Amino acid sequence: MLTRRGAIMTVAGAALAGSRSWAQSGPSPDLVGKAKAEGKVAIYTSTDLDQGQKLLDAFKAAFPGVEPQWNDLGTTSTFNRIVSEAAAKQVGCDIAWSSAVELQLTAVDRGLAEDYKSPEAAKLPDWAVYMNAAYGTTCEPAAIVYNKRLLPAEMIPKTHADLLRILKENRAALDSKVATYDPEKSGTGYMFQTHDVETVPNYWDLLTAFGAAHGKVYGSSGAMREKVISGEHVLAFDVIGSYAVAWAKANDNIGYGYLTDHVPAFSRPMLVAKGAPHPNAARLFLDFTLSPAGQKALSDGGLPAVRADVSGAENLDTVTRAVGGKLSPIPLAAKTLEFSDPKHRGEFFRQWRKAMQG
Repeated sequence: MLTRRGAIMTVAGAALAGSRSWAQSGPSPDLVGKAKAEGKVAIYTSTDLDQGQKLLDAFKAAFPGVEPQWNDLGTTSTFNRIVSEAAAKQVGCDIAWSSAVELQLTAVDRGLAEDYKSPEAAKLPDWAVYMNAAYGTTCEPAAIVYNKRLLPAEMIPKTHADLLRILKENRAALDSKVATYDPEKSGTGYMFQTHDVETVPNYWDLLTAFGAAHGKVYGSSGAMREKVISGEHVLAFDVIGSYAVAWAKANDNIGYGYLTDHVPAFSRPMLVAKGAPHPNAARLFLDFTLSPAGQKALSDGGLPAVRADVSGAENLDTVTRAVGGKLSPIPLAAKTLEFSDPKHRGEFFRQWRKAMQG
């Protein structure tokens, strides 16, 4: 009889075996040899180590001579570090991996990323590749989270139109009890909201109703999580879906779902820094992350794979089905980069502040 611990060991063993298999058949021996000679790869990232650990473990099992060095800096600091290091001609970053899509694309446009065509790129959706320099690695939809004890079932929205109606009809009951990201402090919040403004009918009306209900905004996911668990807030929207799933598994008070009329999703772009001190190890790490083995490891860590052909994992196809087929990926493209333009940002925040006044 297989015990629970035995089952976990079996799954982990299968994952590591898959990593070793790719290591033998995927990368060129020349690249592997040069990467092992460099010995390490420095990763600047906004991803929590808890979510990245499975990827690191799988990479180390596949390439024991290359040691990943994890630097959890957050979105803005990751970008600022690669900019300042390039300006000082003292590059310490090999891999930049961040959830701030527009900042990663800005780094490419500023010439801070190496032009590298990964052999795994052909397996990615077109929207997940930017100028052979930045590659989407995950598929993470926006979700709602709510307190299951305090929010009545009839007030759990299924669509953006539902959320607008519920905010209007229950303004007093929901006063100060609904939350979302602060787009002025959160790159993820700005990304979701600017995408929604372009694609969701009446989205400004929704934000105005949110403002009228004295909705609260936060710069981090963790702050919203604690407020929903405690009951200070009963609902939060446009939360990173992979976080919502993990929170619901860890706490019985939390439920999650998707506004299935339109579900924005982002992918964490990864790039090799221009002038990286360990360029071959960086290319190898990028290729591994995009490979079936790396994508499976990401999924095992709670980050759904951007590839649709990764079996036994949460991937692009399974996520699309889970949200009712209305997935709207935020593309790694010039149009997304337009949102970082100062004029565009200024106009968005002018309207956003007006909406927050209700």
